[in-house]
Amino acid sequence: MRKADQLHALLAPSVESMGYVLWGLEYIQGRGAVLRIYIDHEDGITVDDCAEVSHQVSGVLDVEDPISGEYTLEVSSPGMDRPLFTLEQWQLYIGEKVQVRLLAPVSNRRRFTADITAVMGDDLHLAVDGQTLVVPFAQVDRANVVPQFD
Repeated sequence: MRKADQLHALLAPSVESMGYVLWGLEYIQGRGAVLRIYIDHEDGITVDDCAEVSHQVSGVLDVEDPISGEYTLEVSSPGMDRPLFTLEQWQLYIGEKVQVRLLAPVSNRRRFTADITAVMGDDLHLAVDGQTLVVPFAQVDRANVVPQFD
């Protein structure tokens, strides 16, 4: 199990008990390690919400000690250009534009902007330059919704 998945399983109950959704998290290892937690709520997220969750999560992390060494804890909303962490989140944004970075190229593409056309099983169907790319979800390194200002 990836470290980010372990941390998600550890922290989700605390965050959800406070009435928030743990949208996702990123753990960047190495010198200057960062644990970035994204929280969401139907009424939006304020700075006070982030501070409250940060305080709660810090307590859990101090007791459980899942990360060795020093790291910076960041808590924020996913924002308008929210990252997509799960297939369910991809499903919510069908019809939207996303920026995608893959672990390995698919059809000679590793980074691109696409429209989400479907999510079928573990595959993402993405429209890129008039063509449909079928990308296994496991190949996605990072994806963010591209905000539309109409």
